[in-house]
Amino acid sequence: MCGIIGYAGHRPAVPVVVEGLRRLEYRGYDSAGVAFVRQDDIHVVRAMGKLAALEEKLAHESVTTPTCAMGHTRWATHGVPAERNAHPHCSNDGSLAIVHNGIIENYQTIKAELTGKGYTFTSETDTEVLVNLIAERRKTSPDLLHAFATALREAHGAYAVCLMDKNEPGVIYAARMSAPLIFGQGTGENFVASDIPAFLPYTRKVVFLQDGDLVRATASSYEILRLEDLSPVSHETQTIQWDMQAAQKGGYRHFMLKEIFEQPRVISDGLTGRMNDDKSMVRLAELDDLPVPKRLHIVACGTSYHSGLWGRLLLEHWARVPVQVEIASEFRYRDTLLLDKDDMVLVISQSGETADTLAALRIAKQNGVTVLGLCNVVGSSIAREASAVLYTQAGPEISVASTKAMCSQMLMLTLMALYWGTRKGCLSVEESRNNLQILENLPALLDGSLPAMHERAKEISRKYAQVNNFFYLGRGHCYPLALEGALKLKELSYIHAEGYAAGEMKHGPIALIDPSFPTFALALDDALLPKVKSNMVEVQARQGQVIALTNKGVELDAEDRWDIPALPGPLSAFLALPALQLFSYETADYLGKDVDQPRNLAKSVTVE
Repeated sequence: MCGIIGYAGHRPAVPVVVEGLRRLEYRGYDSAGVAFVRQDDIHVVRAMGKLAALEEKLAHESVTTPTCAMGHTRWATHGVPAERNAHPHCSNDGSLAIVHNGIIENYQTIKAELTGKGYTFTSETDTEVLVNLIAERRKTSPDLLHAFATALREAHGAYAVCLMDKNEPGVIYAARMSAPLIFGQGTGENFVASDIPAFLPYTRKVVFLQDGDLVRATASSYEILRLEDLSPVSHETQTIQWDMQAAQKGGYRHFMLKEIFEQPRVISDGLTGRMNDDKSMVRLAELDDLPVPKRLHIVACGTSYHSGLWGRLLLEHWARVPVQVEIASEFRYRDTLLLDKDDMVLVISQSGETADTLAALRIAKQNGVTVLGLCNVVGSSIAREASAVLYTQAGPEISVASTKAMCSQMLMLTLMALYWGTRKGCLSVEESRNNLQILENLPALLDGSLPAMHERAKEISRKYAQVNNFFYLGRGHCYPLALEGALKLKELSYIHAEGYAAGEMKHGPIALIDPSFPTFALALDDALLPKVKSNMVEVQARQGQVIALTNKGVELDAEDRWDIPALPGPLSAFLALPALQLFSYETADYLGKDVDQPRNLAKSVTVE
């Protein structure tokens, strides 16, 4: 969740590190700090709140000389948000400093051992325990590298760490286990970071570190070693094709708004190379060597879970594959009797590093089940560990609230359903061709519709921004959209919202309806429209106000009607989704909320 960057090179290191932390702000954080060696001592500067607070403190420091430093943005796990718990943390003897993402599960046991040996602790964090464990193990190790490895073997849990020693002022050490960490190889400079944007202005050459990798890097050299025996490891160096311009706002007020408006391009990019020459059938070479599953288990969290719920309808309808959709944090802790060798598990994660989803993947593999990964980040843990992987090709998503990532996941699920449907003979080539034609025309339709959607979102959001509660109702393929619409409103505006299957409203929730409790109804022109209209009437009979997201020509009564272009069946979701996103965005922006970095949230949930 948090952001790490470590630098060893020829530039003034602290400005490079702070700049890198700024590019990692999208991950969410409550404090920040940097460490560097000055006059043979490790110097740490930490501050609560945004990076501006850290920069204000650094303005009074002499930090331009060091050419090696590391930094961290923290999202609280162990210990409340407070400067004493902010990273970096130092060892009692002042020789080591560390930054850490993840959770050391046995830190209390280690802390008790160290306390018995006279160590004291100024924070409540597991991180301070870890740096002191390394210092203690150094007393009986030949060098810091061996002490680092020994301590990490004793530490159980998930971590990405960067370590500095005052006796080696030009060296950074790093390691990862079940938490993202990437190595950047520059010219006369090297980096480690939680994500590529942190160092992308300086190098496009990256090495995707794997679990159990340790790194020792200077400005001119680096080595990657295995944790268990410190044997050398060789990983392929990859070249990143996108640049920082892709991570800039491009004139938009917020990254989220920019990323909503990028969805037409996301669809175009996602279709590239995915159709045969006459555009009648889907090509997914990644799946050619895998059998069509007898049963598919989709496992995901948050927005990715909603994508899976939506995709289930297409996979069952077009490919006739029974689908079960599960929340990853629940899947990982129950019996796996449901898994059969002919089943397949599909794990969906934008980052490819979501802790619960990654754990579910490993459980499925332990049970001998084929695992297919659907993610956006090349080289991520899910991409490496899955039996096969489909990349969504959404490009970097900076805003914490996911928008274009869901669009790209829905597109890939649509292509999977078409691919398996034609492969099984459940779907005719003509049906496949017709649906692919709709998808091919979709970017232009969406691009032309988004400006009007945005204006309508502004109008309606102003009317409802002061309410405390919201219902989102949908049926069929619109039910997952109702869940996502409610989630977005909660994430961004902090207004309580509930997404419900519209038919469930009479089973309890209707008791909440009153004039101050509005309902956002997804009333698209499909087979279930009459049912949704009945639910809307039930709400209005109890003096509830209704916003109806619908299509031109549909006859219905609503306090606020919002027409969007129509598409056949579930594919209309590609137009409904950005409307829901824009409504949440405009409500939050009108209320003055931090749209790109909502409180308490992080972009990638890499701890349990």
